[in-house]
Amino acid sequence: MNFDWTPIFITLKLAAITTFILLIIGIPMAYWLSYSKFKYKFIVDSLVSMPLVLPPSVLGFYLLLAFSPNNFFGHFINQTLGLQLVFSFEGLIFASVIFSFPFMVHPIVSGFRAIPENLIEAAQTMGKSSFTILKKVLLPNIKPAIFTGMVLSFAHTIGEFGVVLMIGGNISGKTRVASIAIYDEVEALNYSAANKYAMILFIISFSILLAVNYYNKKSVNTF
Repeated sequence: MNFDWTPIFITLKLAAITTFILLIIGIPMAYWLSYSKFKYKFIVDSLVSMPLVLPPSVLGFYLLLAFSPNNFFGHFINQTLGLQLVFSFEGLIFASVIFSFPFMVHPIVSGFRAIPENLIEAAQTMGKSSFTILKKVLLPNIKPAIFTGMVLSFAHTIGEFGVVLMIGGNISGKTRVASIAIYDEVEALNYSAANKYAMILFIISFSILLAVNYYNKKSVNTF
């Protein structure tokens, strides 16, 4: 029996797209959480962190309800963008962005908060705008944090099971990611194929963590 690489490719594609989207929206959110004086910022911070404590099945269930064409959000997306989020790859992307959001935001927030305030104050005294300070001062100093956020988001998306199963189902060639393929093979008592999928995910995850640890160590040694 030939090994089906499609779930691996779908998983990597999903992780790559999710990480890219999270990078675009995660940096502004992390910047706001780090420097905003908004009184009720802790509420937003708690919402961002919710996927860390919610069981994946709970989050997946509520996302399934929200993405349904019978509800406002799902109907709005379907009518405006022509996307069917339930049992589709696009739905997996939406769900994965929400589920992995804190894994991108939290490391970047830590990076922002680790920057000495006098560095920011010096840039402000020189008349630099907030955007210029972000671009020229803050972002170059938090590259390790950004890299960590990207790696954690990518790795977390690879390991998703409950949320992607609830939203995407198990459609071969479309939403059947590697974690679901492992479950299917175990259910079918095909442990050889399950072991292959599991070993590939293990190697990918270990390589990712090895890369981030090496990068962070190199960055520390540079300073």
